[in-house]
Amino acid sequence: MKLLMGNEACVEGAIAAGMRFFAGYPITPSTEIAEESARRLPMVGGKFIQMEDEIAGMAACIGASIAGLKAMTATSGPGFSLKQENIGYAAIAEIPCVIVNVQRSGPSTGLPTSPSQADVMQARWGTHGDHPVIALAPSSVRETFDVTVRAFNLAEKYRTPVILLMDEIIGHLREGIEFPDKSEIEIFDRKKPKKKPEGNPDEFLAYKVPDGEIVPPMPAFGEGYRYNITGLIHNESGFPTNNNEIAGVMSTRLMEKIQNNVDDIIQYEETGVAGCDILVLTYGGTLRTVKAAVKLAAKQGIKVGVFRPITIWPFPEEALKTCVRKNNIKKVLVAELNYGQIVLEVERILKSDAKASHLGKINGDILYPNEVLNKILEVVKSE
Repeated sequence: MKLLMGNEACVEGAIAAGMRFFAGYPITPSTEIAEESARRLPMVGGKFIQMEDEIAGMAACIGASIAGLKAMTATSGPGFSLKQENIGYAAIAEIPCVIVNVQRSGPSTGLPTSPSQADVMQARWGTHGDHPVIALAPSSVRETFDVTVRAFNLAEKYRTPVILLMDEIIGHLREGIEFPDKSEIEIFDRKKPKKKPEGNPDEFLAYKVPDGEIVPPMPAFGEGYRYNITGLIHNESGFPTNNNEIAGVMSTRLMEKIQNNVDDIIQYEETGVAGCDILVLTYGGTLRTVKAAVKLAAKQGIKVGVFRPITIWPFPEEALKTCVRKNNIKKVLVAELNYGQIVLEVERILKSDAKASHLGKINGDILYPNEVLNKILEVVKSE
């Protein structure tokens, strides 16, 4: 048992998953992740390096991952913006790594110590071009530990950057948690080529996908394989190409390795949805406010169901549609700390199945139970 804040639990989860390299730059409200990584990594034979800026922090993580280490960086709003070009590089070059964004109020420097959930669309579309994205949002300190482990597993399994989309509420929340036994923690390591290169090492096809699979194996630099890594569209050898057919195959595979495995990637939680008068969709730290509001609503005879995406991207579209249709839900309230982002996804997904309403806040404060309750009452009583 330990009393930890979410940022500290994130580091413990990362180390449990096998993280042995962290590079980053201090920024509120994620700095404790860097501080704790600096303290803990040397204890397990890992490396910590503070870089000159957020761009370099992301680049160093890419380099460490190529060299065979599980790598992580952590930041908040302005730093997350700076990392975007290199996140795109990791996506196209298929380099596994974990990027933690402890969201704070913006834009620009904004309110550095205040909570927000306004980076969810940036997590999906922040880097340019069509690209695969996995983003996860924990709602408690213990879940931060578990979800961090899962972020590394997904990064390694699908050779892709994974975004841990925390918020200041969870990052700085302290809770007593009990760590799972090491034997209970599932760890996934990247697949490596089965055979060493024979003859000319330049003949190794780094991006050739084995039959029946969608993710190529990944050797570490220094293990006897030689191959090119680039941010350009490339062929199986890793070298740039302008061939439209090759570009189409490669780009489509990048997207499909996520789209074709949504059942493995997506996690969500449903609570009290059967026979509910209204469904509240929320995520991250705002869940805690919604839980309190649900109890207040019950005292007034209103049954409130809760749908919580843990995997924000890819969004659990089919699960939400099934939940609404199966339970004949006609009113959905999206509660989030922004001006209206995930509510747009909900409207797109549900269409005429249910009416989506929104409750948000962008003044740096949290949502309070009475505010959520009042909005629930307003929506329930509306036509």
